[in-house]
Amino acid sequence: MSNIIEKTEKFVFDLFKNDLDNTFLYHNHTHTERVLKSTREIIENSDINEHDALVLQLAALLHDTGYTKVRDGHEEESVKIADDFLKENKVEEATINEVEKCIMETKFKDSPSTHLGKIIRDADASHFGKKYFPEASEFLRKELEIQGIKTYSPSEWLDENIKVLSKKHEFYTDYALKNWQPRKEKNLSKLIKTKKKAKSKMKTEEMKAKFKAQYKNASPERGIQTFYRVALRNHIKLSDIADTKANILLSVNAIIISLVLANLISKLDTNAYLIYPTAIFTLSCVISMVLSIIATRPNVTSGEFTKEDVANKDVNLTFFGNFHKMELKEYEWAVNELIKDKDYVYSSLTKDLYFLGKVLERKYRILRVTYTIFMTGMIVSVIAFGVALKTHPGAELKDVLPTDPTSMQIDVVTPELNKTYRLG
Repeated sequence: MSNIIEKTEKFVFDLFKNDLDNTFLYHNHTHTERVLKSTREIIENSDINEHDALVLQLAALLHDTGYTKVRDGHEEESVKIADDFLKENKVEEATINEVEKCIMETKFKDSPSTHLGKIIRDADASHFGKKYFPEASEFLRKELEIQGIKTYSPSEWLDENIKVLSKKHEFYTDYALKNWQPRKEKNLSKLIKTKKKAKSKMKTEEMKAKFKAQYKNASPERGIQTFYRVALRNHIKLSDIADTKANILLSVNAIIISLVLANLISKLDTNAYLIYPTAIFTLSCVISMVLSIIATRPNVTSGEFTKEDVANKDVNLTFFGNFHKMELKEYEWAVNELIKDKDYVYSSLTKDLYFLGKVLERKYRILRVTYTIFMTGMIVSVIAFGVALKTHPGAELKDVLPTDPTSMQIDVVTPELNKTYRLG
């Protein structure tokens, strides 16, 4: 008995090695070994005589050899191969017939009709009740795909496995029902859970896609968003530049006035001809300072709005000056009303942009006048000092400048430019 089984094992190994196509990822020698192992497992735990054990083991080894010839109808080819091999090794005719019957019982679409047929069928499908079922199942899917028989997506293969385990397959022997059925049920349960998770994930993704599409349709187009973003950013940057220019003018004129008060005013008693040049010089500086302050002085707004203003879309909620005196709840309500209406959002952004432009126009108009006055004042003052010195022959430049020039050295720090200047 052991001798013929060893010969059969070697025969099957060599046959698969030499003649089986490498696209058979599942129906190969590994599967045959697993079926033989499962067959022996049932034999060892059942009341099986020695002759039947031999028949079952030979059938387990030879049942898939027909795949070396054809795929469809491989059982019949397996029977032919088994018949030739067993006759060649002088196995009894009765034993050969029983082996061939067992091989034909492995047809999955038919129910086994004999006791040995039930055993070999359970052994052939034992992977349903094993831990390695997911691995074996994936190899079978790939085999079908590579050979061009049928291509299953992961979800389709999941459904196919659930159908097979729940409806098409059943164990027949007492041993398989006791020992493999529980694992089969666990495998089926995992498949069902995986399907539920996949379905839930798919549903979530569909909802996200639907929400994204709705949000995309409801939100402004990218070009509109870019327009408002760039325009507002440019306006704010221009406003910062205007404020910086005004601060520079304030600092410079304040220093000049300090120098005039410290050095020229005290000399006017004895140098009356310097009164007009000094007055022109000081006046131009004072006017420049006043205009710089006006350019940067903020306007005070009411900071309140009513529900009617929101309903009529008369209030711009993007500007703090329109709501700084309101309660948080009132402002939250108003903003919620705003975001419900796309046109109101556009209107608010447009108003904000428009009034920022109006403020910028005012700032730059005043700054232009300020720079003009400052420049004109400097020129006129220098001319006036020159005329005053020329019309008074006895006057000298030392009468205008301080006796100690170092007293004119003043460090001016401009934080906006992060630089220090020394005047003198």
